Amino acid sequence: MNRVFNPPSVRKPFGAYNHGLLVPPGASLLVTSGQLGISPDEKIPPDVTRQAELCFQAIGAILEEAGMTYADVIRISGFVTSREDFPAYMAVRDRYTLDPKPVSTLIIVSGFTRAEFLVEVEVTAAKVF
Repeated sequence: MNRVFNPPSVRKPFGAYNHGLLVPPGASLLVTSGQLGISPDEKIPPDVTRQAELCFQAIGAILEEAGMTYADVIRISGFVTSREDFPAYMAVRDRYTLDPKPVSTLIIVSGFTRAEFLVEVEVTAAKVF
């Protein structure tokens, strides 16, 4: 079981995440590449919400293939191209996070490899098998 760390000397998290998680010895670690908002048939939705859904669906498929679920995610890193997209991205992210909440970072970037990409998400997961 992962241990959660939110010390009283540190400001409470801004959203649905924890400041720290300690993974027990012997856990297998899975690290994903950043997943973009593009479907297997090469379609890219025009809005951050639908692109974020595709990112998290792709991550879910990777987790499943590794024998894991979103319950095993310990870190989420999200990247968006606009500060205005924070709420839409976080609403999608929060639907996929389970307890204990993973640690999370959200960064504004100037862009991705293609101009139509609005969001990219990568995760780290850990599980004792």
